[in-house]
Amino acid sequence: MTSRLSFETVLVTGGAGYVGAVLVPRLLRRGYRVRVVDLYVFAADPLRAVADHPRLEQIRGDIRDADLMCRAFAGVDAVIHLACVSNDPSCELDPALSRSINYDAFEPLLNDSRAAGVQRFIFASSSSIYGVSDVPDVTEEHPLRPLTVYNTLKGMCETVLFRHQAPDFTTVAIRPATLCGRSPRQRLDLTVNILTAQAIERGHITVFGGSQQRPNLHIEDMVDLYELLLQVPAELIAGEAFNAGCQNRSVAEIANVVKAVVEANMPARSPVTIETTASNDPRSYHISSAKIRQRLGFVPQRTIEDAIRDLIAAFEAGALPNAIGDDQYYNVRAMKKVLGELLTLDAGHSRGAPPERTDGSTL
Repeated sequence: MTSRLSFETVLVTGGAGYVGAVLVPRLLRRGYRVRVVDLYVFAADPLRAVADHPRLEQIRGDIRDADLMCRAFAGVDAVIHLACVSNDPSCELDPALSRSINYDAFEPLLNDSRAAGVQRFIFASSSSIYGVSDVPDVTEEHPLRPLTVYNTLKGMCETVLFRHQAPDFTTVAIRPATLCGRSPRQRLDLTVNILTAQAIERGHITVFGGSQQRPNLHIEDMVDLYELLLQVPAELIAGEAFNAGCQNRSVAEIANVVKAVVEANMPARSPVTIETTASNDPRSYHISSAKIRQRLGFVPQRTIEDAIRDLIAAFEAGALPNAIGDDQYYNVRAMKKVLGELLTLDAGHSRGAPPERTDGSTL
């Protein structure tokens, strides 16, 4: 699909994160000017490969800093909002801090971006906002039943986002499946990635539960989608939410795929064993991505197997040392190390009242 718009400058909040570190170099290769706002607390230099690019501007800062963000929005055509306290365990460490970053800062970002003349605002939500569902294919019309602080805040942000939809300000929310694959800011706390790390490093995979359904999406396909969302006509996406996934698999099925791919590509690691133990994680959902395929023509080009092979190549190149023990690969462990810094930054920001769950209780 060819573009009917000409966006020149894109602001990526959280551009030094797992997705951002893949997205930003791609946008630069496509000819965009890219501005990144990130605290850079999880990795020292995830954008090192493009740090000197003439069309890249990196700003170390907090999205809750109103003055900084007003400056950051100047001259920006489109925003891809990735910045957040990411994943359920990290948000649970300090729910009030998570609210201040993931929700309280959100509407000010929308107001300031509109005031600056931004034309398109793309929000990274999550398919985890569906919680638990036994519906064979969960569509975007399915009730939101978030179970955690993280996905409750994502759902609340979507409500705010769509209030701001206007003819001159296109808003769209993407509900991605669980991502997998290689990034300069590697995460190994995602289902496919952690099971692959265990298989390679230990020759043994531990599956918690196993029956839970998980939709999956290769990180490069996620980046393809963000590119597409910068190109499509506004009328196709304005005020819409889209699921984005590829292969819906149970955790047990994913473990068996990892086992097969690792054994086939790293014979020295064979046999990889699998142990199943109890889990207290009830999240299970099987998403439909029919809407995004029919409306935008988006069809993922990569598989879980591709992500596993990409990670194998990274391990073989020595790019992921101490994969099990190093905190940098695991958001909740990394968050514990920087929590003091984030709370210090939070001191000047209002946290507001506890967010409401969809069932009316407070977090």
